[in-house]
Amino acid sequence: MPQMAPLYWLFLFLFFLSTLLVFFMMNYFIKPFEKKEHSLSKKDLKFKVWTL
Repeated sequence: MPQMAPLYWLFLFLFFLSTLLVFFMMNYFIKPFEKKEHSLSKKDLKFKVWTL
């Protein structure tokens, strides 16, 4: 119950905020998917490009 241990809930809240901050910083500074050059215009492809 929150009224029994307010410092415990404060610690959990600060931990949650710090984890959220680290998550957003990692998403901002580390780009998981870099834009790559698509080589679909080349004629030496070994697979057929399917279109609808």
